[in-house]
Amino acid sequence: MHTPHVRTSRRTLLALIGASLVAGPVIAAPSASAAAIGLDDPAKKEIAMKLVSSAENSSLDWKAQYKYIEDIGDGRGYTAGIIGFCSGTGDMLDLVELYAQRKPGNVLAKYLPALRTVDGTDSHQGLDPGFPGDWARAAQDSAFQQAQNDERDRVYFDPAVRQGKTDGIGVLGQFTYYDAIVMHGDGGDSTSFSSIRRRALAKAKPPAQGGDEVTYLNAFLDARVWAMKQEEAHSDTSRVDTAQRVFVQQRNLNLSPPLDWKVYGDSFHIG
Repeated sequence: MHTPHVRTSRRTLLALIGASLVAGPVIAAPSASAAAIGLDDPAKKEIAMKLVSSAENSSLDWKAQYKYIEDIGDGRGYTAGIIGFCSGTGDMLDLVELYAQRKPGNVLAKYLPALRTVDGTDSHQGLDPGFPGDWARAAQDSAFQQAQNDERDRVYFDPAVRQGKTDGIGVLGQFTYYDAIVMHGDGGDSTSFSSIRRRALAKAKPPAQGGDEVTYLNAFLDARVWAMKQEEAHSDTSRVDTAQRVFVQQRNLNLSPPLDWKVYGDSFHIG
């Protein structure tokens, strides 16, 4: 979601995402927690969506975020939708292109030239004043909602779950991967998901390599916090400290409800 715009845009990195996440240790037998159920289980995926929404939108109602759009002043232009697609990082452009392919002439199609121009910048040139209102109108269309779901899965959710299963980590671990990709993307910079994972691997082995799952997840979250602190916009690390870290400390590796956590001082509960 909030990927530094100084690096190559996400749009040009999709092939790299697939390559870097598939490449990894081949596991003959996943850990018991990973084999039993994954974050892609529908009930677990719903929990994942609520957890991310609590951090991104201060709400568990993630489906209310299809219409969300604002410039939060982080240098990435407009942030919008269920996963915070950004006009400055390429993933918003990918989304609107997909929507235009599926529904030519939709209310957002006319902004495609402007989105291509502002990609990699925080500029609103060609988007103001109509884009936010048109985004909200498009969000009432089930085809646009489905496009948001599909791009979220293709770029963020599916690669995170795939790498998590390869590393032999369970539902919670797969979620820590997903939340990291949402915030940091998976480019070549030092704070990208792959760089965070490499930093963790230097400290601990994942279960697929014979390591202890809790020890590895703590190493990953340590690396994640370091990455977040490299940028002022991410310097509040409560989505790790008072959420994901709590579940690790409880050894709730399957993200089994009830779940209680805090983000930015707000308390949340899933029963």
